[in-house]
Amino acid sequence: MRSFRFPPRSRRLRGPAALALAALTLTAAAPAAPAAATPPPDGRCTRPAPVRVPGAAHQQAACLAELTTAGTVASGHTDPADWAGLTPKNLPVPSGVPGLQIDGHFADTSTTNTNHGWNHDAQFVMRLPDRWNGGLVVAGTPGNREQYANDRAIADWVLSRGYAYAATDKGNTGLAFHRDGKAPGDAIAEWNHRLTQLTRAARATVARHYHRAPSRTLVTGMSNGGYLVRWQLENHPELYDGGVDWEGTLWRSDGPTLLDFLPAALRHHPVHAAGGEGAGTARAALHAAGFPEESEFLWPYHHQVYWDLTQRIYREELDPAFDGPTEAGTPFCTTGTPACDADYDYATRPAAVREAVAKIGLTGRIGKPLITLHGTLDVLLPISRDSDVYARMVRHEGRGHLHRYYRIEGGTHTDSLTDAFPDRLRPLTPCHRTAFTALESWLTAGHRPPPSHTVALPAGRSPASLVDRCSLGR
Repeated sequence: MRSFRFPPRSRRLRGPAALALAALTLTAAAPAAPAAATPPPDGRCTRPAPVRVPGAAHQQAACLAELTTAGTVASGHTDPADWAGLTPKNLPVPSGVPGLQIDGHFADTSTTNTNHGWNHDAQFVMRLPDRWNGGLVVAGTPGNREQYANDRAIADWVLSRGYAYAATDKGNTGLAFHRDGKAPGDAIAEWNHRLTQLTRAARATVARHYHRAPSRTLVTGMSNGGYLVRWQLENHPELYDGGVDWEGTLWRSDGPTLLDFLPAALRHHPVHAAGGEGAGTARAALHAAGFPEESEFLWPYHHQVYWDLTQRIYREELDPAFDGPTEAGTPFCTTGTPACDADYDYATRPAAVREAVAKIGLTGRIGKPLITLHGTLDVLLPISRDSDVYARMVRHEGRGHLHRYYRIEGGTHTDSLTDAFPDRLRPLTPCHRTAFTALESWLTAGHRPPPSHTVALPAGRSPASLVDRCSLGR
């Protein structure tokens, strides 16, 4: 079995390679130990005595003067490596949120998460602000990251609005996440279980801490975290009032999934990039696979950084027999190489592979209001093969009245790429915040969001300048 080695924190990669690894996973070095649980000097954190998190095998609490990353970076209560590469560099950082942070883990047998020196998976973080608005936001992490991955993109903002916040590492982390579980699909299936477990525990913890139950519980997340939003609202709508799905991953046994379109990218992009005879045909094949013409400037980067690694590790999770004793394939193998992921054909694989995908599959049968947003220039999860399909699934199940879907013109999968291509890409973080406030109005005042549509770039504004605003209106 091939083993993966993670670079120590002091030797982390920089530039595009670092961004890619950050977007998919987190290196396994542990952050500094949290500061001692002492009250802040201004006397805030009015409920410093920690409540017991139901089901937690271990927990520790700290009364903090600042629960956002404006304070938790210095105090050691977040891990910046976990959220690196997910937001634009100029995204404002809110502050002024004192409260209680609880870190801990549930019982688990896997050990990929080294935060706090625990070497224990199923870790979670809960943040309980002093000035509470009565709501709770729960989230699973994107990629294969750990529990602090949403701290900049989601937690900072919802905490500044008064929400309690909780997040989970999903029960397994890192590039070798597929080693968890006994059967294909088990590692991803655990993600769903862990978010359900966290939601129940967080609702009870909030009720004990504030002496009343949350008035609303919202679920949100990006990429794999967005997939979890969809799955939770399909399978446990009783736990939530609604959710915001930020470019969630689509899994369905009869496709499309990333195992359909990523092999096509691996086959055809090298031919297209080489130019000459066959380049035009390869380019057309990439378009047919779901990668739009307007996204071609992103193809070289995604071929180098995302497509190969993503295909190999998720194929290993769902179809480990494809390459026999080799673990997660051969990086950047050329078509024709034995057991090469560039030649992977999901449609011809044994029924057991579709059964593994069915274990984690989505149906579209959501039971609570859901807002989905997805960038039209996403070339990791192309919009026509992902959220366009999921929106049709929701309508097919007769749940269209519970769904709003906004296709964000100029958005791509990773917001920090807007810093590299400021004239071509717009960040999705402000659109997520607008969608979140639209969901609030939908739930509390009955104001239905605008009908589903493509959100065009505002005239006269460069895409990257939209780091502080996004209108979902027509």
